[in-house]
Amino acid sequence: MNKHYPSAQAALADVVKDGQTFAVGGFGLCGIPEALIAALRVSGVKNLTCISNNAGVDGFGLGLLLETRQVKKMISSYVGENKEFERQYLAGELELEFTPQGTLAEKLRAGGSGIPAFFTKTGYGTIVAEGKEVREFDGENYVMEKSLTADIGLVKAWKADKSGNLIYRRTARNFNPMCAMAGKITIAEVEEIVEVGELDPDSIHTPGIFVQRIVVNAHPEKRIEQRIVRSGKKGE
Repeated sequence: MNKHYPSAQAALADVVKDGQTFAVGGFGLCGIPEALIAALRVSGVKNLTCISNNAGVDGFGLGLLLETRQVKKMISSYVGENKEFERQYLAGELELEFTPQGTLAEKLRAGGSGIPAFFTKTGYGTIVAEGKEVREFDGENYVMEKSLTADIGLVKAWKADKSGNLIYRRTARNFNPMCAMAGKITIAEVEEIVEVGELDPDSIHTPGIFVQRIVVNAHPEKRIEQRIVRSGKKGE
């Protein structure tokens, strides 16, 4: 099976449609499947639900889809640093399901593992737990959280082989492995594709069974989210 597609547009063309749910990897601007997001924007599909740790920034990442009003709902844990997100949410134009970061990661991992729900102490006694089942275990209260799956998973990896086995680089791994597991169809954007057998099996982070399509973006932008330069004299 040939999983390599010539472009992000080609990889998305026959599988995306209005109203789908997307699980999108990335943390801040690190490990963003930027070419796939840009191609999704060009496709014009709308009324999307996006599961992602954050919502990108204005003009980059998922911020591109917010600009064109293609997203109707975000399931996220951090939504700062995006003025258009803020404007749409406060105006009642965008739905938001706020989810603690670790809970979001586990929702995706569990969904990809076929686990429908799990219990966690995180969020008990807060608005996060409103409307959810609470159960006591060994004298402690836990909130039941339903797992998440997606129609499409969009992930960013460093290197893949032709079978779709993926290796991520350092912190760019972040939510990508969980999003790859949770997608019914997962498309991986990578910087390099090698032959099967060239990757050290012990170094593979996402097995190819979770990846249906691969596209190459050899020179991603790799933005720095916050550039801080020390000011003042040394020691101040």
